[in-house]
Amino acid sequence: MQDPNADTEWNDILRKKGILPPKETPPEEEEEEQLHQTQSVVKTYESMSLEELEENEDEFGEEDELAMEMYRQKRLAEWKANQLKNRFTEVSEISGQDYVQEVNKAGAGIWVVLHLYKPGIPLCTLINQHLSRLAQKFPQTKFLKSISSTCIPNYPDHNLPTLFIYHEGEMKAQFIGPLLFGGMNLTCDELEWRLSESGAVKTDLEENPRKQIQDQLLRSIRCSEPHRRDEDSDED
Repeated sequence: MQDPNADTEWNDILRKKGILPPKETPPEEEEEEQLHQTQSVVKTYESMSLEELEENEDEFGEEDELAMEMYRQKRLAEWKANQLKNRFTEVSEISGQDYVQEVNKAGAGIWVVLHLYKPGIPLCTLINQHLSRLAQKFPQTKFLKSISSTCIPNYPDHNLPTLFIYHEGEMKAQFIGPLLFGGMNLTCDELEWRLSESGAVKTDLEENPRKQIQDQLLRSIRCSEPHRRDEDSDED
């Protein structure tokens, strides 16, 4: 008797005519097919967002429930990690009443940069502009600003601008007065470098930007020294 499962051209013709039943699939091939389908479902989960998982939940069978929950938890963990990493993207205004909550109780692992300023002081305005850029560049760091008189009563204007750097509620550094900032020539990169030295941000700058200016000044001084010596010799 001819084997209906044999791979012959005649059997293929008979199957197409409906005379022979469809060829039986070996158990090994069935397992491979099931594995392929499972991998396809897994790949579908991986490409979905949390919202898409919720929307398409009814389309999957009960056997997929465990896998769906696993990927839902994975996506949720990734979302939370991303939210934590990018939780601060702007400079927030606070008052003295907010100080303890926003600064001292900022949370575990959180760096806080607080700028005490006063409207009408050009250097304070410049630093606020720089901090706005740095807040977007370093969303893991909490950047705050506060009008000095509303934050610390009777805080002297000659100490402005002032930067306080906190980590986990403890002050790590402070920059008080215009001289420490180098006046209106302060660049955003220079301020970033200062903050990185205190640990508040992780900069990608390779060296202190002000060092380049200092090196240029030193070269200028060295170049002018021989000229001065010649003038002194002529006077003698």
